[in-house]
Amino acid sequence: MNFENDESASPARAAAERAYEHVKSAIIRGELAGGESISENALRRELDLSRTPMHEAFLRLAAEGLLSLEHRRGAVVRPMSPHEARDVLEMREAIESAAAARVIADGAAEDLASALEGLLEEQSRAIEAEDVPAFIDADSRFHSAVIEGSGNAVAVMFTATLRDRQQRLRHQLMRVRPEQLHASLEHHRELARALAEGDPAAYARTLHEHVASHRGAL
Repeated sequence: MNFENDESASPARAAAERAYEHVKSAIIRGELAGGESISENALRRELDLSRTPMHEAFLRLAAEGLLSLEHRRGAVVRPMSPHEARDVLEMREAIESAAAARVIADGAAEDLASALEGLLEEQSRAIEAEDVPAFIDADSRFHSAVIEGSGNAVAVMFTATLRDRQQRLRHQLMRVRPEQLHASLEHHRELARALAEGDPAAYARTLHEHVASHRGAL
């Protein structure tokens, strides 16, 4: 093994990872909007990186469907189409409904509902502070807690696959319609109540309304 080459490659990998995480986070949070061109040179100067790691990051983001690499325009943020958004919402609803039903069937609902109270309080404080990113973070952890609480490893795996798209969609919807935060919090309270009461039908019904409210904003 050539340790010298391995060691020299490590900083390059770290630089490419830093560029990738920086741009990906900006896209998911809506700081780089769909259709927006990205200047590779400006980003390189901002992050103090050479061309190679930035180019590798762009290639990786293009492979994930977040960027389009166009001949004349360079790197362009790919918008999330209404069709893709509907696909994400449908899968999210199906997975979470099944997960909640298992939590209730396994007798773990009451404990999970109690654990969710802290996240409901976080969301309430975020609304009071008009802190949309904090609300979105707590929102994500609320729904993830239900899926993880089911103990269904396949559901957790699929949710991880959807996570970036879900987060991008949450930021897109909540930033455009911040009034949606109050309605989302009320839905979350109803979801926690359905868990505490061991009512999978009520959970599924409320979740459907919750997702439909997002679908209507597309």
